Amino acid sequence: MDRTQVSRAEGRVAVIRPPRPAVPTRPARPAAVIRPACPADLPALAGFFEGLSVQTRYLRFFGPVRPTSAMLDLLSGQPAGVHAVVAVADGVIVGHAMAVDQPAPGGGQDRTTDIGVVVADAWQGRGVGSALMRALVGQAEARGVASLAMDVLHVNRQVLGMILGHWPAAGIDHSRDSLSIRVPLMTGQPERPPAPPAAAQVPALVTVGGSIREHDHRTRGRRDRDRRVAT
Repeated sequence: MDRTQVSRAEGRVAVIRPPRPAVPTRPARPAAVIRPACPADLPALAGFFEGLSVQTRYLRFFGPVRPTSAMLDLLSGQPAGVHAVVAVADGVIVGHAMAVDQPAPGGGQDRTTDIGVVVADAWQGRGVGSALMRALVGQAEARGVASLAMDVLHVNRQVLGMILGHWPAAGIDHSRDSLSIRVPLMTGQPERPPAPPAAAQVPALVTVGGSIREHDHRTRGRRDRDRRVAT
């Protein structure tokens, strides 16, 4: 059919354009959830780290490291003082984060926890890293930790942007290749008692979404309400 038709009664030319082709839609990704890592995750963790690109492993470990069996035990959160979480989508690990508590200098109460986060290449930029960080922040506050500590390479712009976007007032020490970042947490709260054995078998799930700062505000609001009730 000719794309141009002439209306004799009105003396106008109407241009008839062919319909636009349908734009193919990307298949929706399954939702990711955050849960504590456990020894049963060892084979899946080995596959997760093996599947990371060399660049992603370099940014996480400051070198193209392939975790050994001893490192995998650490990454699964088995030793005391190590707290690890994983992001899981459709039964597959797509992200990992861990926190290692450090004693306060001189035996004081202001403990620090060292944080490390990594996300599968295909899932980067989708909020998984922020969700993993939220989980670690919540756990650290529950343990009464005073601050987070993170070492990040200068070239890791994505993680630096995430951290400084959530904590613009974070303390930063510069070195030749990396930044040492320290973030104070809410303090003055007693450590939560451990969950009973039956509840411990059901891991808490955190859906991907929101921001670390939102978590901080919600926690601060709950604590402010608790203080008002106490007074």
